[in-house]
Amino acid sequence: MKTQHKIFVICMALVFIAMNCYNRQDSTEDKYFSRRKAMVEQQIKDRGIRNKKVLAALLSVPRHKFVPEEYLSSAYDDRPLPIGYDQTISQPYIVAYMTEILNPDNTKKVLEIGTGSGYQAAILSLLYKDVYTVEIIEALGEKAKRVLEEEGYKNIKVKTGDGYQGWEEYAPFDAIIVTCAPTNIPRPLVEQLAEGGKMIIPVGEQNTQVLCLLEKRNGKIFITETLPVMFVPMVREK
Repeated sequence: MKTQHKIFVICMALVFIAMNCYNRQDSTEDKYFSRRKAMVEQQIKDRGIRNKKVLAALLSVPRHKFVPEEYLSSAYDDRPLPIGYDQTISQPYIVAYMTEILNPDNTKKVLEIGTGSGYQAAILSLLYKDVYTVEIIEALGEKAKRVLEEEGYKNIKVKTGDGYQGWEEYAPFDAIIVTCAPTNIPRPLVEQLAEGGKMIIPVGEQNTQVLCLLEKRNGKIFITETLPVMFVPMVREK
């Protein structure tokens, strides 16, 4: 009886530990969801983002999965965060703004230049049929690919390469989003933009960048300057 009693006590202790761990994990996820909801309401909706699908994507994607561990407590702050290699994950509002202005369509495909941590690609994956994303820093690209796969985003292709050259193999693209700033608009990206497509891209030197919206209509490119911004410079292959 004593042996049976000990086994019973051990089993009950293990059950208690398992339930405690589960409840703690549940509580952590609730905490992050609350922060994410506040982010969407206060940082994004309050600044004029109205596309319901974009808002739903930002509410769905766990931003804290795409930041380094030391920045977990700041994952939903109203600012960009370092992700290593002198790169950043963009401010949530800028992610939302750039996504909304492209007028996403889940029957179309999009090219992203500057995969970074993979967060923008995760947002796009909920809004487009196919996402193609290019990252020049191999370590970042591999990490982003791993996280995206772990989180279950299946319609994303990640490539290591020079984003200035785009991804000609899968062109033309209905939309192109660039999350690093060249000093001029890359000609290959313009050529890979489909007729009727849109591209959003920061352009300029580090302290004088402007976010530009390009639209291709009847073979011609129309450019609208939107917001002053500050993105990391586009890195080119040597």
